Amino acid sequence: MEFISIVDIIGTIAFAMSGALRAIEKEMDYYGIAVFGITTAVAGGTIRDILINKDLPVSLANPIYLIISILAAFFVILFYKKIIRFNQILNIFDAVGLAAFTAIGSEVAVNNGYTQPFIIIVLAVMTGTGGGTLRDLFANEIPYVFHKEVYAVAAVIGSIFFIITYRTVGNKAALYTAFAVTFLIRLFCMKKDIHLKRVSKNAKLK
Repeated sequence: MEFISIVDIIGTIAFAMSGALRAIEKEMDYYGIAVFGITTAVAGGTIRDILINKDLPVSLANPIYLIISILAAFFVILFYKKIIRFNQILNIFDAVGLAAFTAIGSEVAVNNGYTQPFIIIVLAVMTGTGGGTLRDLFANEIPYVFHKEVYAVAAVIGSIFFIITYRTVGNKAALYTAFAVTFLIRLFCMKKDIHLKRVSKNAKLK
């Protein structure tokens, strides 16, 4: 199994766990927790596949992602009190997931003949952040990516590096470059507590 496939699975687990944790915070039942886990883990890739008119989204063509998501969600149910003590580890896994899905989203774009930079970036960001955005909307909250930390921006920069590397070195190197850049940016911003500047509604216009 290739490295990127391994981190893809790790990312699926991490995203599913984050969805399950959010569902438990909202005091949902087992079904709601499972749905939140699945949504967070696979919705981004599913939306991406629909946008590029794939006959069948990967999440349906290969049920392993749904199975992993459900197992991860029920793992959270069983060990919730222990898991919440290791928030930092989950954040690192989440960074791995974002990096993996950003890289995979970029690769899916070029493998399906979409080599335009704008399309690559959109599909990469959609794959990396779509599930979390839908999760937050289901939870009746402003999506995390719109107001906390450097998240979607890390995916944008990672996909830009994918484009540059793809055009100079090739697909394989581009995949790993996008993963590394996205992961390091996300990790650095978490460590330094770096956030994008917010605009206050009370700010004075000049």
